[in-house]
Amino acid sequence: MSDVKKTPLHAIHQALGAKMVPFAGYDMPLQYSGIIHEHNAVRTAAGLFDVSHMGEFLVSGPGAKRFVDSLVTNDVTSLYDGKALYTAMCQDDGGIIDDLLVYRFGSEMYVLVVNASRKDVDMAWIEQHAPPDVSVRDVSDETALLALQGPRAFDIFEKASGTNFSDLKFYHFERPAECLGSKHLLVSRTGYTGETGVEVYCPSEEAASIWTKLMDAGREFGLLPAGLGARDTLRLEAGFCLYGNDLTVETNPLEAGLGWLTKLEAGPFVGRDALRRVKESGPARKLIGFIAEERGIPRAGNELLAPSGEAVGVVTSGSQSPTLSKGVGLGYVENRPEFTTPGSLLQVSARGRSTAVKVTRPPFHVKRTES
Repeated sequence: MSDVKKTPLHAIHQALGAKMVPFAGYDMPLQYSGIIHEHNAVRTAAGLFDVSHMGEFLVSGPGAKRFVDSLVTNDVTSLYDGKALYTAMCQDDGGIIDDLLVYRFGSEMYVLVVNASRKDVDMAWIEQHAPPDVSVRDVSDETALLALQGPRAFDIFEKASGTNFSDLKFYHFERPAECLGSKHLLVSRTGYTGETGVEVYCPSEEAASIWTKLMDAGREFGLLPAGLGARDTLRLEAGFCLYGNDLTVETNPLEAGLGWLTKLEAGPFVGRDALRRVKESGPARKLIGFIAEERGIPRAGNELLAPSGEAVGVVTSGSQSPTLSKGVGLGYVENRPEFTTPGSLLQVSARGRSTAVKVTRPPFHVKRTES
C-alpha cells in the first residue's frame, strides 16, 4: 500500500470507519454505512462523495479552443464561459481513449476532467498532440472534487453556504467570489448518479473544511457520506457508462450509444474519419440496457444469449438494483432489432444457469410507461 495515493479526505474516511479499497491507484472508500443504505439516501435525500481521484488538466494558450476541439468528439466551439460538456476522446480508429468533461473558462482556457484510471494515458495522448501555442498542465494533485447528489442537495448546499444554486442550469458552472469559506470554489451542475446536485471543485487543502461544512448542514436532511459502491449502483441504474467496462479502446462512441456527443459534421477531430465509416455502414454491435425478469444478478463478462440459446453478446456492467430489487445491466449485442428493441427478451448466462432479461432503455429507476 506504500505506493497507493490518498485523497485530501483520506483521514476523514478513516475516522468515519469507511471500508477502504484500492481503486485507480488511490485508497478509496467503498462504503461507510452500507452500499444499499448509501444508495437509497442519494435517491431519497442526498449523499456526499469524495471523487478527488479524478484527473484535471488545464489547457491554455492562443490555440486552446482549436486544440481541445480537435481532441474530442463533441463540439467544443459551442461552449461559452461557464458552460461544460460531456464528450469522448478517441484514437484514430475511433476507439475510446476516455470519456470526460470539458469546462470553458475562456477562449484560451479549458479544464478537462478525466477518469482516474486513465490520467497517465490521457496526458500522454494530449501532450503528443499539443501544438506549440498550447500549454497543458496536470492540476489533479492540487484539486479536490466533492459530489453532493440527491433531491435535497441544493437545500443542503444553501444551508451550508448561504447561496442558492438551484437555478444553475445543467452542465453549467459558477465560480462564486466566496463560498463555504473559500475564494477558489467551482460549483458545477453535473453528476454521475441520475439525481440532481452539484460537483464542487476546490483546492486540496480546503477539501476537509468544505466536506465538514456540507455534512454538518446536511444532517437534518438525511445526508450520508457515500462511497464507490453506491456510486457504481447509482450510475448503473441511471444507465451511465463506466470506462473500463462499457467503454474501452475496443469500443467506439456510436456503438456505445454516444452518437449524441459525436458531432461528425463539426470541426475535424481525431477518429472522425473512422467514425464516419462506422456510421455509414452501421455499428456491428450496440450497447443495450436490460432488467432481469427473474431472480438473478448479471455480472460483467456474463454471456448474453438469444432466446434460442445462441450467444449474441456480453454483459459489461451488471448488479442488483437497490431501487428495483432486480438485476440490471448494460451489455453489447449484435446490432439486430430482435436483440436491441426495448421489450425484447434475452438471457444472461452464468455458471451454466440462464436468467431471462428484458431489453429496457435506461434509466432503470425512473417510472415509465414503456413496455
